[in-house]
Amino acid sequence: MIDLTINEEQLERAVQRARERNIIIPTFRQQRDPGLIPEKIRRQLETVELWDLDPHNLFRITWKNEPIDFGGGFGDVNYMEIPSGLSGVDARIIALVGKWFPTGSHKVGATFGCLVPRLVTGQFDPTYQKAVWPSTGNFCRGGAYDATLLGCESIAILPEEMSRERFDWLSKVAGEVIATPGCESNVKEIFDKCWELRRSREDIVIFNQFEEFGNHLWHYEVTGHAMVEVLNKVMSKDDRYAGFIAQTGSAGTLGAGDYLKEVFPQGKIVACEALQCPTLLLCGYGEHRIEGIGDKHIPWIHNVRNTDMVIAVDDESCMNIMRLLNEPEGWNYVGKQGINEECVGKLPLLGISSIGNLLCAIKFSKYYELTSRDIVLTVWTDSMDLYQTRVKEMGDTHGPYSEIEAAKDYHRYLMGESTAHMRELTYYDKRQIHNLKYFTWIEQQGKDLDELNAQWYDFPEYWDGIHRQADEIDGLIEQFNDRVGLLA
Repeated sequence: MIDLTINEEQLERAVQRARERNIIIPTFRQQRDPGLIPEKIRRQLETVELWDLDPHNLFRITWKNEPIDFGGGFGDVNYMEIPSGLSGVDARIIALVGKWFPTGSHKVGATFGCLVPRLVTGQFDPTYQKAVWPSTGNFCRGGAYDATLLGCESIAILPEEMSRERFDWLSKVAGEVIATPGCESNVKEIFDKCWELRRSREDIVIFNQFEEFGNHLWHYEVTGHAMVEVLNKVMSKDDRYAGFIAQTGSAGTLGAGDYLKEVFPQGKIVACEALQCPTLLLCGYGEHRIEGIGDKHIPWIHNVRNTDMVIAVDDESCMNIMRLLNEPEGWNYVGKQGINEECVGKLPLLGISSIGNLLCAIKFSKYYELTSRDIVLTVWTDSMDLYQTRVKEMGDTHGPYSEIEAAKDYHRYLMGESTAHMRELTYYDKRQIHNLKYFTWIEQQGKDLDELNAQWYDFPEYWDGIHRQADEIDGLIEQFNDRVGLLA
């Protein structure tokens, strides 16, 4: 459960800070349905750019932003459907688009779900405490952004080998940026840095995305509802929802699958990872290049018992498809395969981990022999705006991208994707993956063994209790805003 104990003394200081800095906090309900946002805030957003460090942009933490950079309003959920000419399967693969969040990634929502409950209960005091955001990239970006909008100082922690774009942006927003050794899969080093900070400083609160249930809850409550809206819009009476695909990372996005399974019990939840670090698939380890997913452990907030399948995807496939979808010769080639100009123009909406989600959706569709009646859901967590240096690096390493290279990548990595490295989970397969939490969270991070067992044996009650907290948090947000007094 998310601790919602009130600290009145610190809460009063948080209220005063919000009043001084003109901060109004949106509820989960308003992030699901921007039509509930007060008209005065909607008018003020007409002059605010999407990435501006303006507290009003808290209300743009939604899947429903108008897809423009400046002064946009709200509409339907932003989503993209991949044509069969790109996927090589008959199933309809539909993804929610993360580019149109502030910071260009849906992680800004996950960090909101972590920080706001602490702020509106007084558990976090923005007048002297700093929010620490350990991450492999987008989570610390989203955390630093949200913290700034909410009048808080922040410290970002991420591996030193992450993309240059991440570090450049963080240097302007976070109060402090700490680079830890290694790459995407070096999560343990991030945890070690957190313990070092805990022992040496008293002015910090650590928001570890891998253990923060606000991360899971935000996706359950906001992303899950957005996905059901898309299904209600695109499904005919003969269509079938087959399943939801997400690479694990912190496992927060998988929380949306929990909501989908409540509405569509027959749909599957699929957790995906890099083949180079197959922790779920083989209890494996290693380094990989799919930025945005963390490995070598099972996140505390992963509802493993609700997961039906794991899939591993080769990072070499992701990197080559990245060039196909972002180089002029690649665009020309897929256009010759019958992909229309509008779709080609949207291909840069897929960041590297989004390409991984696409490949996993293709593998899932082939494995279950899905037809044109079947719909598979996934997310484009971020776009190629955050990875242009990676495209340049591929060009420097492999040379100019030609039509022949595009043809190879299209046929080998998209049309030729196989059903290798997949595992349908039995009860004991799930139990095995869940038990891996012990070594990270009980032995290393000091979590409670009884709670680990409750996650498994008190299923689904344990997780339902977390999901029911959304309304309580919304009530606390409304009380906070009333005390601040800016909506009056």
